[in-house]
Amino acid sequence: MTHTHHHERPAAAPVLKVTGLKKAYGAIQAVGGVSFEVRPGEIFGVIGPNGSGKTTLFNSMLGQITPDAGTIELNGEDVTRLGPMELNHRGVGRTFQTLQVFGKMTVRDNLLVAAQEHQGNLFTRMFAPSDSGLGDKADALIDQFHIRHVADKKAGELSYGQQKLVDIAMAFMSEPDLVLLDEPCAGVNPSLVGGISTLLQELNQSRRGSFVVIEHNMDFVMNLCHRIMVMVEGQVMAIGTPQEIRNNKQVLDAYLGN
Repeated sequence: MTHTHHHERPAAAPVLKVTGLKKAYGAIQAVGGVSFEVRPGEIFGVIGPNGSGKTTLFNSMLGQITPDAGTIELNGEDVTRLGPMELNHRGVGRTFQTLQVFGKMTVRDNLLVAAQEHQGNLFTRMFAPSDSGLGDKADALIDQFHIRHVADKKAGELSYGQQKLVDIAMAFMSEPDLVLLDEPCAGVNPSLVGGISTLLQELNQSRRGSFVVIEHNMDFVMNLCHRIMVMVEGQVMAIGTPQEIRNNKQVLDAYLGN
């Protein structure tokens, strides 16, 4: 699919723009006025210690939480109050820390279901017309993710790392503008982490999407992301390139305990 977005809006327009986002739970301010933007084609990392508000921020961007204040804009459109399905229809893909694969279905069918869910035809999700092009899309991703050899296996029979790859592939079936990746390395064998990083870089190049990645694995974030936002106690401590974040004394003190 050729994206002609650059004709429709100025090249500088952010894919995602979050402004003054706040969310409190009782007296606890989980997110206390967070603002940032993600540029077209950018891989944007979000790091911070537990309790820094990353998850609340993410869930707001996914439409699972409605913030108390602030706005979330997608391609210049206010989507602050939209739920997960509407966001998905507007081009937001997502992967979760907990796997979303259907264990009793084949890998290929998992991908088809993900695309059909995006199209909204839940009743016909297992009977997509053969000319819908979804099979071709699934095959292209299966090759890109190097999972051809397990494509016809039930997803539940795969290793955790392979299931994780299927889970990430599902997010790309709808050809999203923006993909939110929630701890893609969580629970993954360290030997596979580099492979996931390479794969995400390839997808970013070939599909021109923007990614937001929350991850505890610092090396992974530093190697993958164009820019990184550091959150501490619901606030943005810093946003910058990996190099800038590495050299930020405040971040080192707060986050890395140096």
